[in-house]
Amino acid sequence: MSATQTTQAGERLQSSRRIVVKIGTTILCGIGEAVRDDWLATLAKDIAALRADGRSVIVVTSGAIALGRRRLGLKRGLRLDEKQAASAAGQALLANAWQKAFEPHGVTVAQVLLTLEDTETRRRYLNARATFSTLLEFGALPLVNENDTIATSEIRYGDNDRLAAHAAQVTESDTLVILSDVDGLYTADPQRDPSAKHIPVVDAVTPEIESAAAGPNIIAGVGAGGMASKIAAAKIAGAAGCATIIAPGAVNHPLAAIIKGGPATLFRASGNKGSARRRWIAGRIKPAGTITIDAGAAKALARGASLLPAGIVKVEGQFRRGDAVIVRGPEEQAIGQGLSAYDAGELKQAAGCRSDELEKVLGYRRRPAAIEKDDLVLSSEQGE
Repeated sequence: MSATQTTQAGERLQSSRRIVVKIGTTILCGIGEAVRDDWLATLAKDIAALRADGRSVIVVTSGAIALGRRRLGLKRGLRLDEKQAASAAGQALLANAWQKAFEPHGVTVAQVLLTLEDTETRRRYLNARATFSTLLEFGALPLVNENDTIATSEIRYGDNDRLAAHAAQVTESDTLVILSDVDGLYTADPQRDPSAKHIPVVDAVTPEIESAAAGPNIIAGVGAGGMASKIAAAKIAGAAGCATIIAPGAVNHPLAAIIKGGPATLFRASGNKGSARRRWIAGRIKPAGTITIDAGAAKALARGASLLPAGIVKVEGQFRRGDAVIVRGPEEQAIGQGLSAYDAGELKQAAGCRSDELEKVLGYRRRPAAIEKDDLVLSSEQGE
């Protein structure tokens, strides 16, 4: 894909290496509560082109409740238990529609159902992140939806907009693209105020920007997100160093349209994902244990490698997977801090073992790193 007209949104999308694309029910299904297969084929072609250009893409899709409601013959205005039943019936239909769209491109679609706990609880957050990482390594396309079937509270406006922002956080994405029924943010609701002007770039989400958001789009009766929820999502993603683009989604080839200079609003990231993460790991949580490593492992860490069990000589403390631990060198000097990928008991068993010995020692297969390189901050980096 190549830009024919320069826009900041198009430039941002074109320069991003990892992208989350969110599609709402109204865009996917229209008002007929059936997947718009021809349109979806054009989006699949856009995503396939991005992947072929070396980018990673994660999709967050709504639509399960609408599809399930139609399959079960339910009317609108559902109770919570009816929404959950419709979601259960619709998930298979939704995943099948996406797989059908990507079949011509040889892409495997992998469904990932998340709840709020999966992004708020540290251990489950790490599990989710590991799943996304492995799927992307295998070349699959993660297809994310909220696990509405087991939701314990009402499914509210904006859930999947915020879910998309959390997915962007978990996957450390560069850009979140929210495909909408409008072409971005305006100074006022353009359906009510003919003098409303399009805002192409938002440097910061101020109270004035939030007041410009329209209410939820309830005209079609099938979606659950309005502009306010999209701005809330942009704030969540922005704090994690991820920019957000809101662009029209109903058009064919909507991602290509953004890159070619089509209308959109770019919300710049308010934070830097690398530095924010380093600060959080290095100083915002209390270390729960200590791992002492040998000289060879210390040299490997200095070169940017992950910490493998083979280089560990001592494990102290009662920590769990995801807890912060201090890493000490062979002379007991603190050389860094990171998030352990093991419980303390497991790591004591694995210490000194080669990666090919871990399954025999632990009794199950797992990723070998004791601390992934992205979860480790060396003392020499903490001043950056």
